Amino acid sequence: MADRFRVTLAQLNPVVGDLAGNAAKARAAWRRGADAGADLVALPEMFITGYNAQDLVMKPAFHTAAIEAMRALAADCADGPALAIGGPWLEGAQLYNAYLILKGGQIVSTVRKHHLPNETVFDEVRIFDAGPLGGPYAVGNVRIGSPICEDAWHEDVAETLAETGAEFLLVPNGSPYYRGKFETRLNHMVARVVETGLPLIYLNMVGGQDDQVFDGGTFALNPGGELALQMPFFEEDVTHLDLERGETGWRIVPGVEHAHPDAYEQDYHAMVLALRDYMAKTGFKKVLLGLSGGVDSAIVAAIAVDALGADNVRCVMLPSEYTSAESLEDAEAVAGALGCRYDYVPISEGRAAITSTLAPLFEGLEPGLTEENIQSRLRGLLLMAMSNKFGEMLLTTGNKSEVAVGYATIYGDMAGGYNPIKDLYKTRVFQTCRWRNANHRDWMMGPAGEVIRAGVIDKPPSAELREDQKDSDSLPDYPDLDAMLEILVDRDGSIADCVAAGFDRTTAKKVEHLIYISEYKRFQSAPGVRLTKGAFWLDRRYPIVNRWRDPG
Repeated sequence: MADRFRVTLAQLNPVVGDLAGNAAKARAAWRRGADAGADLVALPEMFITGYNAQDLVMKPAFHTAAIEAMRALAADCADGPALAIGGPWLEGAQLYNAYLILKGGQIVSTVRKHHLPNETVFDEVRIFDAGPLGGPYAVGNVRIGSPICEDAWHEDVAETLAETGAEFLLVPNGSPYYRGKFETRLNHMVARVVETGLPLIYLNMVGGQDDQVFDGGTFALNPGGELALQMPFFEEDVTHLDLERGETGWRIVPGVEHAHPDAYEQDYHAMVLALRDYMAKTGFKKVLLGLSGGVDSAIVAAIAVDALGADNVRCVMLPSEYTSAESLEDAEAVAGALGCRYDYVPISEGRAAITSTLAPLFEGLEPGLTEENIQSRLRGLLLMAMSNKFGEMLLTTGNKSEVAVGYATIYGDMAGGYNPIKDLYKTRVFQTCRWRNANHRDWMMGPAGEVIRAGVIDKPPSAELREDQKDSDSLPDYPDLDAMLEILVDRDGSIADCVAAGFDRTTAKKVEHLIYISEYKRFQSAPGVRLTKGAFWLDRRYPIVNRWRDPG
């Protein structure tokens, strides 16, 4: 009986729908495992299709092609280690989220996911059928249990595997990032190890897919819950892990433990990786954005340069008569510090032409919000024209505070293909700017040092659509607004909860009202990276037409 077992862990970045490309990545990982003398090469959940593929998986032509791709992969990887890969699986009319073991040219074992997540960004209950509680599969003379992702968050699957002879647990995952997620995962996995007494390997995928980012961070635990290995966060990696059999069973030989980044670095890396992958996976190479001299567009410019490189980022200042000299200087300084292209496109002439065109219709009416929004929509028009002409994707720059209460102009500053800071509250934007100025990592393509000067961060926020305008004219100060939004949006709390936290009831009700009446804007807004469990898209699905208000 073997006393040593080697697993090659492939923490890789698949592309949804790219069956051939994902299979090629699997083959390359398998070859690395074969060269390293591995007994098993393991890939994450639903790797062949990419994850989260949503309703695409239900399309018969697609899941049939995915199954055939795994059969072909088995034939290609016939001579060497076993290969474990996630993908869809059909049995009769039932479609499963499965983990398949390929060996000797065949699919020799299938594990079917039992607990289907049906919350936040997941609705697997409507896509897949639930598999049975099953036993382990064999690789050589070693019996392995593989709870698939959500299955490991419940004790019954792991306990059943332990009771039916599993010698260690290998958990394949497509677990997307949100702030604090790693600690949640670790706590659940330690519980499974304590309950079963078995070593556990938690294998996660990495990469951006629409609004979700898979952060990797694959880890391994020995009996008792001791950390034995930690793979990098937000980066592809292939690592060889050894288990040794002793008198008390298998133990993982300790390996490299990569540092666990703090919350600001995790968020920033998530935003950079999400944008980089969104661009690469949709075929765009360059971006542009309106650079106003404010803090939101400045941090988006920094994220874009760190994701794509300065040569692939165009910043455009579109000033009106209300744009301050300070904003002009700040915008140019940010573009200069980042090293990206800076274009200057005044909108005064265009605005005058539009005003003149509308004058007969608006005669006798007082100017107001309509005229302010013309400026924003003209900027959106010009930026989209540049996007079309130059083939550069337009980034929108609205933070979560603005997105929440509708403090943004639809078809104006909301125009764009992707929003890197959509789930970042304004107060967090300020803090993130300071973090980026003070920190640089090798995964950033932009320069080190202060890229967003202090004046940009410290000045009072303003849309600059009228004389002496400040955001605080229309909204509570951002620390108060963000605290109420965190209660009402992220925690799904009530007006009473806001009052209990020390906020004025009338103000809280106004904020709640703004959230509800802005749903139609969010419905049409650009996707953006998910950083919390209260992100605007799949996490929070509210009706556009909605007359209910909290009476508290």
